[in-house]
Amino acid sequence: MRAPPDGYTLLEVSASNAWNATLYDNLKFNFVRDIVPVAGVRRAGGVMEVHPSVPVTTVREFIAYAKANPGKINMATGGVGSAPHLYGELFKMMTGVELVTVNYRGAGPALLDLISGQVQVTFDVVISSIEHIRAGKLRPLGVTTAKRLTALPDVPPIGDSVPGYDASSWDGIGAPANTPPEIIAILNKEVNAALADPAFKTRLADLGAEPFAGSPAEFGKFVVEYTEKWRKVIRAAGIKAD
Repeated sequence: MRAPPDGYTLLEVSASNAWNATLYDNLKFNFVRDIVPVAGVRRAGGVMEVHPSVPVTTVREFIAYAKANPGKINMATGGVGSAPHLYGELFKMMTGVELVTVNYRGAGPALLDLISGQVQVTFDVVISSIEHIRAGKLRPLGVTTAKRLTALPDVPPIGDSVPGYDASSWDGIGAPANTPPEIIAILNKEVNAALADPAFKTRLADLGAEPFAGSPAEFGKFVVEYTEKWRKVIRAAGIKAD
């Protein structure tokens, strides 16, 4: 924020910045006000997955099973305010199921306990779970995005069973406030050119992500709307950062 607004000091902005705007009460900056949107880079999906011992194969079956066993299913997260936590809380809000939230210090320990059967379900980012899914150690029920992912083409969106459900993370580039528009335009053009590269697109797809190209105005509008969406979820669930 305090760097010269000359286009040489940039910030990799992400979904975490948008979540933190609500998770933390005393931030010394305003993410939307103090950081100028330059360009989106990627959007990445998550996957709802269960231990193979859970007797369900679809999202609808899981909802029915959870409602028949309220408070008996443990939902692992990567920590308070992490993507698995927020994606799971959104699912709980939209379905009315009662899951016990178990917060770990990172997705790694959460996945280890899910694979061993200590917990039953998580909403993990695709990149860290996909090899466990391919090895049969975890059973995917649905992806968190509104459409199917290239990395998991046989896994339907959760939204097919829970209309309106859509959760994804993202990354982009931001600059200090008051950076001249002509500099923002140059940077945006170069980022979008990189995102158009076929090899880059293929690599992103392998990781469960997709290019997030657009104008600075489009990216800025998305950030504002995304921040507001998750503000409502975080406050409704009563989530506060540790």
